[in-house]
Amino acid sequence: MTLERLQKLLARAGVASRRACEELIAGGRVTVDGHVVTTLGVKADLAVHDVRLDGQRLRPERLEYWILNKPKGVVCTNYDPAGRRRPIDLVRGTKARLFPVGRLDADSKGLLLMTNDGEFANRLAHPRYGVPKTYQATVAGRVTGDDIRRMMRGVHLAGGRARTARVDVVKRGRARSTLRITLREGRNRQIRRLLARLGHPVRELVRTRIGRIGVRGLRAGEARRLTGTEVEYLRTLSEQDAAKVEPRPSKPRRTTARAKPAARQPAKQEAPTRTGGGAKRSQRKHDADGTGKAGKGHRGHAAGSRGGPTRRRTSSPRRGRRPRGHPAQ
Repeated sequence: MTLERLQKLLARAGVASRRACEELIAGGRVTVDGHVVTTLGVKADLAVHDVRLDGQRLRPERLEYWILNKPKGVVCTNYDPAGRRRPIDLVRGTKARLFPVGRLDADSKGLLLMTNDGEFANRLAHPRYGVPKTYQATVAGRVTGDDIRRMMRGVHLAGGRARTARVDVVKRGRARSTLRITLREGRNRQIRRLLARLGHPVRELVRTRIGRIGVRGLRAGEARRLTGTEVEYLRTLSEQDAAKVEPRPSKPRRTTARAKPAARQPAKQEAPTRTGGGAKRSQRKHDADGTGKAGKGHRGHAAGSRGGPTRRRTSSPRRGRRPRGHPAQ
């Protein structure tokens, strides 16, 4: 069982647009298993639940896939208050509520896919999946190699940096050039804006292919159903491109290992060595008043002493304890 939001199910059943279906739900005209639903977010499955609009049960709409050779002047929308021609007006032989996959502006023409499969349309049209779309553009002026390199590197436009995946020169003239351009991203009027930025306004723009699917054999304004093989190819193409943009697991940040400073070893106590006739040991100076500082004064006597030399310790130090030294001689 696949649960989907109620407004999406109504739209897929051909009732109306998703926004209009939300208004139908809020108006209390939709029931699920006999219960009136007036809040958005409720999910259902038309194959399992009894979903009705104004008392009439809805059935899942059969998914359809069409290809249209869009002529100039047709607007890619299903709702146009101005009454201009729409792609749906050119598709004959179906009652399904089809919508265009992606957009071509009114001045552009060529290949346009139509379907009622929202997931299929999103995979083909969304820029993040990078499905290749090929166009033929006739532009003003002579296009140079530097222009092509800039198109490949990318040009800053309002909304970000736009670039092409591939550019081939079909014809180059002093006043006019023809280019074959492949995109893997689909921003609004991207080719027209990019070429205008380079000083070559577009005179004519035709979409010729999506992947390897083209409009060969279709005259302007004609449409036909896609074959099962073509649908499967487009589905596989979008899945392959989707795999390229799947988020990869983040790698742990690499840090440069630093050698830890060696621990300081306590200074070894040197064994006393005999020089002359006596043992030379580490020396400590003592004041008579107990400050531990030796003053300037008599050699061999502690400064501030009562006049006699300090008594030499003759006993050997205990094992494991630091020996006391003699005053400087």
